[in-house]
Amino acid sequence: MLAFTFPGQGSQRPGMGAAWVDHESWELVDEASEIAGRDVGDLLLHADAETLKDTRNAQLTTFVSSLMVLDAVERLGFEPSLCAGHSLGEYTALTANGALGFDDGVRLVIERGAAMHDAGLKSPGVMSAVLGLEDDQVETACRRADSDVWVANFNAPGQVVIAGTAVGVQLASDHAKELGAKRVMSLPVSGAFHTPLMTPARDRLREAIALAKPRDSDVPIVSNVDAKAHSLGNEWTTLLSAQLSSPVRWKQCLQTMSENGINNFVELGPGGVLTGMAKRTLASARTLCISTPDELDKLIGWIGASPLSTPELHEGEHLFAVERLVVSPGAGVFVPKKSIANGSRISVGDVLGMVGDQEVRSLFDGILQNYISVDGERLTPHQPIAWLRTI
Repeated sequence: MLAFTFPGQGSQRPGMGAAWVDHESWELVDEASEIAGRDVGDLLLHADAETLKDTRNAQLTTFVSSLMVLDAVERLGFEPSLCAGHSLGEYTALTANGALGFDDGVRLVIERGAAMHDAGLKSPGVMSAVLGLEDDQVETACRRADSDVWVANFNAPGQVVIAGTAVGVQLASDHAKELGAKRVMSLPVSGAFHTPLMTPARDRLREAIALAKPRDSDVPIVSNVDAKAHSLGNEWTTLLSAQLSSPVRWKQCLQTMSENGINNFVELGPGGVLTGMAKRTLASARTLCISTPDELDKLIGWIGASPLSTPELHEGEHLFAVERLVVSPGAGVFVPKKSIANGSRISVGDVLGMVGDQEVRSLFDGILQNYISVDGERLTPHQPIAWLRTI
């Protein structure tokens, strides 16, 4: 049982796209740029930390980066049993499992970032991480502040984020220290996210979410709002709206996934923050973070070493550490290259056939075991075409 998790704002970093420029999954960046009407690739390659800290840039780049990593992982044939995303990452998860189309996901994230940015200007706020206190003690500190400050994120045991006005957060921080907090750290954000100060953003985004019409999905997503798994599209219209001004119950999301039999957690995207939270929350969790192409082989070995199940793929096959999948680069009719037969040695870049007018090129070296798709079959993007065994 495998879960994919997707990071939120704050995981972005300068140059996080550099390792992906020559990978086929970079095509998602070009698609996102066209939809957004701005150069997302330039942000991923050249934006400095200050530029990326802007909510509007942070959310878009983190969203696109995570989906680029997901695309690369899907090309290997892996699929999750459950998904979840932290704050912004929930939009990534919904796009990942098809509840939102890629176009709708990009547009919603752009609107969300702009709405939260504007709400932060209208009602300035700050956020701080409180370390070393139980959840109820942090809530007590906020109540004792008697000001505009609330719990914004239940991230992991002993790791809770508070948010509100600068005065309110300072008062609550002082009370948290009196109650025994080991440390209180200010976070570099531009607003009091997931609190009532985001109500203007919630009102603005509600209509955009409704217009996107989230669809039902085969793979459930565990919601930040109630820490329950949801697969019905009509439920997400209200859940995404509520998420803006409600606390992110990430610790509870992890516990829900564990209760549903998930022990393997793979974080897809920049950072690695969620991997640390999973380790802190679930003692038995196996965790891995994938943020660069070099880490894809690490995932294959990690899955192959799992004491649980290996993902089932087409024709009852299993993907082991020595096997690779070649997948369709797009939609269309598949025509294999006649001169390549089972047992042929394949090198990176070799053409195995055509899907429509697109060449099917191998991303791996190996020995062709067999074609999964047949001549004349109509394929969808990323559908498996052939098995290779590594040399």
